[in-house]
Amino acid sequence: MSTMVMSADDVRRAVTRIAHEILERQRGGSRLALVGLQRGGAWLADMLGDTLNAIEPAAHVPVGYIDVSMHRDDISLRPVIPGAISRIDFAVDGTTLVLVDDVLYTGRTVRAALEGVNTYGRPRAVQLAVLVDRGHRELPIRPDYVGKNIPTQVSDDVRATAEGVVITKATS
Repeated sequence: MSTMVMSADDVRRAVTRIAHEILERQRGGSRLALVGLQRGGAWLADMLGDTLNAIEPAAHVPVGYIDVSMHRDDISLRPVIPGAISRIDFAVDGTTLVLVDDVLYTGRTVRAALEGVNTYGRPRAVQLAVLVDRGHRELPIRPDYVGKNIPTQVSDDVRATAEGVVITKATS
């Protein structure tokens, strides 16, 4: 059984709120950059970057993408399938880099992204923005910006897109 927990309008409002929170915390967008985690965070990073640049046009916040496949700590447990191409074509050194993902679950993908970003340089600070925090963390990772906290069961499947967020309950 699937349930829509966020509509397209809810997603848009959450992204707008997160953008304002980021700009408020950064006191504008200078030396700010976004990196979307492939695949789920890429569309969200684009949407968030467009929103940030619309709110603060002088900021020119760049958006990049990182595939964390080769940086995961569970490579020996499952096959490695590269998700997509990493593309960070701006200088990472000295930036406040906001990692962007659609759904935060165990924290392992974010840990892999942190390792992957280090191959591009040394940001001044790294923050995390997620559309959905579903809990069940296995690592001490906490988002700085959250669209919505949604309690879930471990067996639930959570899918987030610009069209909305859907939870599918596992059938027994």
